[in-house]
Amino acid sequence: MIQQKTIHLPSYRRGFHLVTDNILDQLGDLPVCGMVNLLLQHTSAALTINENADPDVRHDFEAFINKLIPENHPVYQHTLEGSDDMPAHIKSSLFGVSITLPISNHSLNLGTWQGIYLCEFRNHGGQRKIIATIIS
Repeated sequence: MIQQKTIHLPSYRRGFHLVTDNILDQLGDLPVCGMVNLLLQHTSAALTINENADPDVRHDFEAFINKLIPENHPVYQHTLEGSDDMPAHIKSSLFGVSITLPISNHSLNLGTWQGIYLCEFRNHGGQRKIIATIIS
């Protein structure tokens, strides 16, 4: 059986945000086993899985990715939507907008220290939408 649900995330400031609980709340009851694919329908943000305990990890991600892909780089031609837009597109492509997770015993089968991050790459990205496809 295949189900689809739309998950709405609130606006977040630029940075890396744990959204696991928000996603779980909107997914509702999960099957005994299966898979869920989460597709973020945006080109200037991303989804990833990483440590859910120490907030320094999120800070370090933000600091490193901004150093790696800076704003106002002279090679950017796409600049009409602000200095944070083109770097956001590059970051989104590097991290990716989709993750697939196993479902075991009615729960996402994440590791002990794993959480789902929304990587918000715009200064003012606005609300974000995820399409969840659940396969059981």
